[in-house]
Formats: sequence, C-alpha cells, structure tokens
Amino acid sequence: MGSISSSLPSTGSLSLPTFNGESTFSASLQTQLDQAVENASQPIEEMQSEVSNLQSQQEALSGLQSAFGSLQSALTSIGSDSTGALSANVSNTSVATATAASGALPGTYTIQVAQVGTSTTTLSANGLTTVTDPTTGNISPSSSFTLIVNGTNFAISPAGNTLDDLATAINDAGAGVQATIVNVGGNSSPDYRLAVTSTSAGDTTIQLNDANNNPLLNTLASGTDAEYSVDGNSTQVQSTSNQVTLAPGLTVNLLQANSSPVTITVGANYSALSNDLSNFATAYNSAVSTLGQQIGQNAGPLSGQSIVYTLQGALNTLVNYTGGSGTVNSLASLGLTLGSTGQLSFDSTVFNSQSIGAIQQFLGGATTGGFLQTATNTLTGVADPSVGDIQSEFTSLQTEVTNENGLITNEETRVNDLTTNMEQQLTQADALIANLQEQKSYFTQLFQAEYPSSGSTG
Repeated sequence: MGSISSSLPSTGSLSLPTFNGESTFSASLQTQLDQAVENASQPIEEMQSEVSNLQSQQEALSGLQSAFGSLQSALTSIGSDSTGALSANVSNTSVATATAASGALPGTYTIQVAQVGTSTTTLSANGLTTVTDPTTGNISPSSSFTLIVNGTNFAISPAGNTLDDLATAINDAGAGVQATIVNVGGNSSPDYRLAVTSTSAGDTTIQLNDANNNPLLNTLASGTDAEYSVDGNSTQVQSTSNQVTLAPGLTVNLLQANSSPVTITVGANYSALSNDLSNFATAYNSAVSTLGQQIGQNAGPLSGQSIVYTLQGALNTLVNYTGGSGTVNSLASLGLTLGSTGQLSFDSTVFNSQSIGAIQQFLGGATTGGFLQTATNTLTGVADPSVGDIQSEFTSLQTEVTNENGLITNEETRVNDLTTNMEQQLTQADALIANLQEQKSYFTQLFQAEYPSSGSTG
C-alpha cells in the first residue's frame, strides 16, 4: 500500500493532495496527482509573488511618508518661528531676571530694587517638650491644634502624635505658610523644633496653639515687603511677592537690592528660527537618503516608479527656490547650501549676518507668498497624509493587493476542486488496478496448482 504526501509549498488555503492506494501503481498515481496540482498552482504562486512585491512597495512608501512628513514638520516650525519669539534680557541678572510672554511689548524697561521681600519666620518656643527624634516625639501632647495666620484660624489635626505628623498637617492646611523641622541642638544632643515660615513676603502674623490654647511659636523675624521703582519713577512699589508683573506679559523676579537701576530689554529672539533651519537641513537630508534607496543599480521595490520622480521634483523645487528683492533671495543666502553629494548644510554665521527684515521677506508665509508658501504647497502635494501623492500611491497599491488576493482565493478554490476530483478518479482507478492484480495473482496460483510441471511461467 502506497502513502505519499505532496512536497509542494502551502499556498494559502490550498489543501495538500494526499493519496492512499492499494495497487502497486499507487506511487505513480501520487506522482501524477502532485504534478497536476503543481501545474495548476503556478498561477497562484505568481500572484502571491506579485502581492509580496506590492507590499514591499507599500513598505517603501511608508518610509518615504515618514521622511517627507518630518520635512513638512520642520517647515511648519520655520513658519511658526519666522516672526521671532519674545525674550527679555536683563543687564544685571544678579539683581533680577525677567520672562516675556505673549502680550509683552518690545521695548526697554528699567527697574531699581530697593529691597527684596522677606518672609516672616517662627520657631517653636523654648521650654516645650524636647524632641530628640521627630518620628517618635512631639513638642506637645495635644492631638489637635489651631494655626493662626494674619487672624485667620486653621484647624490642624495631625495623623499621628509626632513632630513629623504635625509639620505635614500644617503644610496640608493651605494656610500660606511652610512648616519644616530644624535641629537646634547639634548631633550630640539633638533638639528638633518646628519652624513655620510665611510663603509670601511682608509682615505676617503666625501662631500655633495647642488644644489648651497655649501658644507654641515665637517669631524670629517679621517679613518685609519687596520694594522697587520703575523707569526712574520716585514712587516705590510694594509687593508681597518677589515675582512682580512689570508690564503686560513681562514678569520680573527680584533677587537682590541694588543702588542703581537695571535695564530689561524685550525683543524678538530668532535663535529658534536658526535652530529650525538647521533641523530643516537634517530632515531634507533624511528625505534625500530615503528616496535614494529607490534609485540606482541597487534600487528598492519602487525603482522606475513615477512616484520616485515626483518626489525628486519636489525636493528640487525646495532647494532651487529663488525670490525676493533683498539680500536674501535664495536658500544659500539664508545659510542653507546644497553640497556636491546632494546634502543640505546650514551655516548659522551666514544667517546671523543677514537682516531679519530681509530673512522674513524671503520666507514670507504659508499662505502669503515667499519660500514658505511654495514649500508648503509642494510638500502638502506629496506628503499630505490624506490626499498627498505618497498616500494616493499607497492606496492604489492596496487596491491591487486586494484584487490579487481575491484572484488568489478564486484560484485556490479551483485547484482544491481539481485536487478533490483527481483524488476521486485516481482512487477508483487504483481500486480497479488492485482488483485486476488480485485476479491475476489468483489465476496464476490456480494454473500452477493444475500444472505444477509447467513452472512459474504464465
């Protein structure tokens, strides 16, 4: 009895042909079945190879979409920073620092700091229970306390009867004070005290009473307001915070009193734009390298495809753009230079040597002309994730993949039907041959029994 399975590779949902015969010709019948299925499967294997090729093209397109998308993002950043980001520079940063936000007006401001604000500080009084370990001891046996800040009472209920618990409860009260624990006794004889300090400048009254209304804190120093004058004005401005609003959008941190005013200059800072141009060069070079994998002798699966030439044209449009009547009329005059290898480099020295007005005139805006509008339209046309050329090509390939898979399914059904029919026919043929072989064997044995002297010849 022969039993042979096909060595053909699996092709999707194809049933592998198997044939079990009883005649001595079963192996030959299996070979015929294998050959028939192999021949019938050739179109399927070719279609599967085509699907694999289409999917390789899609994978290459995904890489290009990522590279050109990064280039598009770099261009967007240039547009966002082309007007410059506001910054505030202080002539003496040991006296004050400043931050300019949206709404700040460019200009020069002066500020003279008469005194920086100080906080009110208190310390638990002498004579209370000495605490050698704040995790186990406390300055009072009370389980509840009253914190009084500028006449306002706050109920304090620590989670436990330790100094650590008391400090934590005070900090959680939202009373505008900060509780800490300090050791005033040294390492050999520790004496941990509760220190409570106001979080704002100015004279603040702070007291902590136990359940018996006994005061627990002594004031070490009363706070003072911050005082400063603006733009030479003789009037002193007082503040309970060291952080003051000098003008709309302009915040100043007072650090130290000074006998002479410091100057704060608010203006546009174009360092972000310089960084954006450098990032644009990096993104452009990445796009060039990714596209280059589909060009030349060892080109990838998109070799010869029209999308490759479309993307090449888009990159050429970017680097060859010229416009403007000022000193900046090309990417080279902006500091972006195309090298012999097709890579873009950025020279910040060239950028810094140009007037910001000429730079802005050349760049324009995404919808108002100039390089930004041309580049935006070009990259949107090829890299838009919904309607760009790359996405359109990817969608077209997906349609082909879907169609091919449909054809493969149909062919697999045809081959499976062919296999089933042949197996049935071969089974019938094998059974007939086996029956004939049995009859031959029977008559041979019968003849030999009747005529033993004739030998074994039929």
